[in-house]
Amino acid sequence: MSLSQILALEAILEGAYRREEYPATSYQAELWSTGRPLEGLTILDATPVYRNTLAKYRGLLMAGAELIVGLSDVMPCDVKIVNKLKELDIPVVRAEDPERATDIILDCAGSFASWSPRIGYVELTRSGVYKYEGKDKPVYLADSGRIKKIETCLGTGESYYRSMKQLGYEDWAGKRIVIFGSGKVGTGLVMYARRKGAVVTVVTASPRLPEHLKPLVENSIDFHDAEAIAAAVREADAVVTATGIPGAATKACPPDVFTNCRAVLANMGVEDEYGPGVSEDRVLEKKRPLNFMLEEPTQIRYIDATMALHNAGALYLAVHPESKGLIIPSEHTEHDLLHVTRRDGLIKEEMDMIP
Repeated sequence: MSLSQILALEAILEGAYRREEYPATSYQAELWSTGRPLEGLTILDATPVYRNTLAKYRGLLMAGAELIVGLSDVMPCDVKIVNKLKELDIPVVRAEDPERATDIILDCAGSFASWSPRIGYVELTRSGVYKYEGKDKPVYLADSGRIKKIETCLGTGESYYRSMKQLGYEDWAGKRIVIFGSGKVGTGLVMYARRKGAVVTVVTASPRLPEHLKPLVENSIDFHDAEAIAAAVREADAVVTATGIPGAATKACPPDVFTNCRAVLANMGVEDEYGPGVSEDRVLEKKRPLNFMLEEPTQIRYIDATMALHNAGALYLAVHPESKGLIIPSEHTEHDLLHVTRRDGLIKEEMDMIP
């Protein structure tokens, strides 16, 4: 750990945010600075590199970890922040680089699943879990609990509309939007769409639409009803995918429907949810998650607790090296971080919106 690195990260954070915007990672960093529970461990962190990710790195460094930052072709990044990390002599590697010795990998979308850490992995996204099949190391799943809903329901939902506003799509009153997926991200997209006055159709593979979404949705279409989906897409002003499944949209409806409709198409998932039948040029940002066009893809106030939970997975594995298989965050861990987020943060009222 380098004190100069920590001070440099703190200076950037304090110049951009109020401490109330990142209470969980701040609490964690201060707590860990005394006991230094990750002392001597080499941790590779593959969280998408943006300015707000520095709050996460700060906590790991204050805990005594030797930090390596990982990049991959799966997730975009802010080149300016990557260059800043290099200036601070924080190693930056890519998944295809020769493997380095690591103790724990804090992964995202399974980007570094081909690497073999000594202790195990902590995965940030549900979509990356299948990449660890056959591994003999434990995988702590930071996407499985209540905390992740803050990021996905509130943060990702908000960021889609923030991205669209930046592209000139601001007036949603009476506009028709088709949302593929009724999970955490889909829920957030629906909530913000309704608040903005849009008319919402959801395409879902669930047997029935979740109860909390029914009052917010004009129409729900079963994933297998290609004819109804095609009709909705043709009438839509906007279509956005949020299923986490590669090619989900064109598994539900022929590609030419998307290619020829008038709707503005976007994807909010890590995977290409439109599939090869729809060209990159037909979808905003060439099918990448739309919010990654922003300087801050998810506002730090919404992703702070998730980053703290991701870090907490590293501590869990360090203390429980005998762990096996998939590990779900404990209620105690989540309760502590949620309590701090409510007590010291800015989003208490918004958190109450989450189903």
